[in-house]
Amino acid sequence: MLVHCTTACTQPSDEATKPPVEKGQETGAEKPGRNPLNADTRLVMAFGDSLYAGYNVKQDESFPSQLEKALSAKGMNVQVHNAGVSGDTTAAGLQRLAFALDGLPRKPDLVILGLGGNDMLRGISPDQTESNLEAMLQELQKRDIPVVLTGMIAAPNLGQDYARKFNPIYAKLAEKYDAELYPFFLDGVITDKALMLPDGIHPNPKGIAKVVAGIDDIVADELKG
Repeated sequence: MLVHCTTACTQPSDEATKPPVEKGQETGAEKPGRNPLNADTRLVMAFGDSLYAGYNVKQDESFPSQLEKALSAKGMNVQVHNAGVSGDTTAAGLQRLAFALDGLPRKPDLVILGLGGNDMLRGISPDQTESNLEAMLQELQKRDIPVVLTGMIAAPNLGQDYARKFNPIYAKLAEKYDAELYPFFLDGVITDKALMLPDGIHPNPKGIAKVVAGIDDIVADELKG
């Protein structure tokens, strides 16, 4: 059972407006001096909230950075672009998805999509969360970009009715849009204090490493396919 909220957000605000975020943590900054993409380099965009952006960890300890290292250790030539924005709801993500895709050097070979946790923390209607996620999946499908969807689970304090509506969203959409699914981004992490930051919400570098260990084979298989 989850003891804390299952993803990061700043203070609640209107879903259509970006909430205030800590300086230097609003986006996942890319590494300076990164090698340019080669023709055989696989490009992945990690598009999510602060769990992707790297809240309160060094950028080389963030989820996209650790995932890139894990894939490289498997012998893959991959760049994982950090497109995480702290505090993003699905509505905010939908607003910036096309811009983020168009800002890449070329069409990515894969998008890892992880949004919805901040919707849950704010009690936004699961119907709206599902609608926004579906619109993003439609945009990616239109661009012929494969997707790995990382899911969230509703915090217990929101009640069983909310959980019954929220929790099935990711599996339902993954099946509908033929996306690979990692059902719960913080699986086996959020219940272990040794893997979490003191806020009990965000994973520390060791926690991120455990997330990566759970998802890297899924990502590798998608890229090989």
